[in-house]
Amino acid sequence: MAPRRGLLQVSAGRRVALNGVEWTIESVEAHVGRLVLSNGAGRTETRSFRWLVNHPDLRLVGQKDAGPASGALLQPRSLADLTPNQLERARIRAEHVLETATGFRDGHPSRARPGEPRPAYDPARTTLTERRYAKAAEVKAIPAQEAALLGLKGLGFRTLETLTRLSGESLLLACADGRWTRRRGGRQSITEEIREAIFAVREECRDRARITMAARHRLMHQYVRERFPDFPVKKIPSRYTLAAVWEEWFGPGGARPRYQRTADDAAEAGVAGRVVVHRPGQVLALDSTPMPVMLRETVFGEAIKATLTLALDLYTHGLPAFRLTLKSDTSVDVAMLLRDVMLPLPMREGWGEEMEWPYAGVPADVIAEFTGHRVAALPFFAPETITTDHGGPYKNHDLVEAERELGCNILPARVLRQTDKFAVERQFSTIKTMLFEHLLGFTGTDVADRGADPERDASLTLAQAERLIATWIVSVWQNRKLCEYAPSWAPGEDHSPNTLFAAAMQQGGFDLDFPEPSLYYRLLRKHHVKIHPRRGVKILGLWYHADVLDEPRFLHPSDRGGKHPGKWVVRSDRRDRRQVFFQDPADHETWHPLRWRGLPPEGEIPAFSDKTADALLEHLRANKIVARSDEDLLPALLGILGSVTPVDQWPTQVAKKTGKKQRAARVREETHAQAAAADRPEPSARPALMPAAWADQARAIEAASDLDRRRRREEAVRDEPVAPPLLDDALRRRPLFLLPLDDTDGLLEENA
Repeated sequence: MAPRRGLLQVSAGRRVALNGVEWTIESVEAHVGRLVLSNGAGRTETRSFRWLVNHPDLRLVGQKDAGPASGALLQPRSLADLTPNQLERARIRAEHVLETATGFRDGHPSRARPGEPRPAYDPARTTLTERRYAKAAEVKAIPAQEAALLGLKGLGFRTLETLTRLSGESLLLACADGRWTRRRGGRQSITEEIREAIFAVREECRDRARITMAARHRLMHQYVRERFPDFPVKKIPSRYTLAAVWEEWFGPGGARPRYQRTADDAAEAGVAGRVVVHRPGQVLALDSTPMPVMLRETVFGEAIKATLTLALDLYTHGLPAFRLTLKSDTSVDVAMLLRDVMLPLPMREGWGEEMEWPYAGVPADVIAEFTGHRVAALPFFAPETITTDHGGPYKNHDLVEAERELGCNILPARVLRQTDKFAVERQFSTIKTMLFEHLLGFTGTDVADRGADPERDASLTLAQAERLIATWIVSVWQNRKLCEYAPSWAPGEDHSPNTLFAAAMQQGGFDLDFPEPSLYYRLLRKHHVKIHPRRGVKILGLWYHADVLDEPRFLHPSDRGGKHPGKWVVRSDRRDRRQVFFQDPADHETWHPLRWRGLPPEGEIPAFSDKTADALLEHLRANKIVARSDEDLLPALLGILGSVTPVDQWPTQVAKKTGKKQRAARVREETHAQAAAADRPEPSARPALMPAAWADQARAIEAASDLDRRRRREEAVRDEPVAPPLLDDALRRRPLFLLPLDDTDGLLEENA
């Protein structure tokens, strides 16, 4: 009979906690109702069963190292462990017990069957003891084979006396044969030697290529033969037994070896747990992919490729931010994408009221008052955890520093494990099927699916594509029904990203917190440099200067200590190398733009990124040019930029013969500069537009450079030199023969 639920099973070796102190039951004296407790420190106490059971602070302590034969470690069995046939046989036996106890098979007179109660079991005419003897005689008269099939074999007076005290599910479980739910026995062929060999083979196969079970069986034979020479070969289990044991112990083993190795490494590092997302912004997945639509640099420009970077909220499956960049994205673009997640999206021209902020609890007028503009129906929040792959921009130290600046936890996906960020991977496919496939210039999934000439069909510019994607996200995706992504608390309801975000606002509230305008500067790359008098700061090979650096407070080293003592922090945007940014130590909300010293004081030079600047410095090093001043770098830069559009390819000379790659590179430089200027809260300089004629710009820059040189020469000789006076003039001012007073005369005069 199974033990009753909630009873304390007292046995030797059992551990209990009394008043917070652990004790071990050393021995049990059941005939006198007492036991011996030991605390492991040599102290023993003899107590009664009644004292132990009625103790006010009694707690059972689990035994992880208990042997497999310990019944206390088994979970209690239930009716679900029985097959339908076994359950039916247990019910037949329980009916006989109920008839003995009550006189009715179903246990109550209101559910009496035809002919009940029978004379031998009528509770009005017989006693319980008489009914038990009658049932024992009835079962004994049934043929042995039939009694065994019905489960009535062995149902005697003593058994009925015990079973009639039970009822309900406990009675059914007691009537079930204990052999039906007995503990599974181990395989006799799996001895300690075979067990050691199986684990050794599994450890060896972890770093090897995938092999068959037959090969693992041969490796097990080899291990047993070399480590246990006296072990009988006939007792080594067969390949089929090894396959069954392998599946029982280690699972089906369908994972690829490299995936299994990364999973094992993650489990050893303690990061194999599963993240349960239960609020917006808890986990944000980032990823980039080439946009499968050809765009144009301008309305009449050449076709170019762009990269789409998405930020996906894993709770609502909404798209709070995205970025379109020419060619590949950089760490700065991803950092600005995280900044966009925290900022409300402004309403675009032509968007109707149905695309304005709709969430209840926070009126649109309140948000518009804080932001200064109407806000679109797209959630914004501060991300808590960032999940990315192992691409170059996402592993960049600058992006990691920016994520720490935002207070985000970094949770990179496992290598070659797309399932860790499957949601954002699937999102790219969804956007392709719902939007990109309908656009002109669509390139398909791969080269085999490409059209005849997608470059010719391209019609959208980069700005038009950005507006189109933003409109699609706000009006379509945020309101689309999510079938398989319903929340755990409402699996049968229909939800969209907007409804999930609104429900989260009702459950946990909404934090109306906008990032400061200076967040743009804090996300840029840091440089710890010294300020040189009259020259400024040197950032990545270029010198930058502003009038604020000439103030007396910057003529001495910084008071900063630690790893960079005496240095100042300057931040740079790799997309636009024409200027860097310096935070005022007296007012942390003030940022001073430092211009490149190679720029003329009037006018602007076309934008250039770090790639162009590196090419410039490499060109100078290759030609062994020693730059004595910043103006020496300007002609080389003009040569680099002029190589993009030489004279024979000027628009005024040959309008349609300019190289496609060169024009795309030129537009990429301009687009990066415009994106950097748009991200700044208060742009200090207007993004330069491409001049109509390069020659006019070159002449203007040369004239400005000459003017700057002239100004610096005049400042250097601002004080005109004065000739020394003539000797004759000095003699005339002072008499030549005037003798000085004697010291004694001076003393006499003082005494007088």
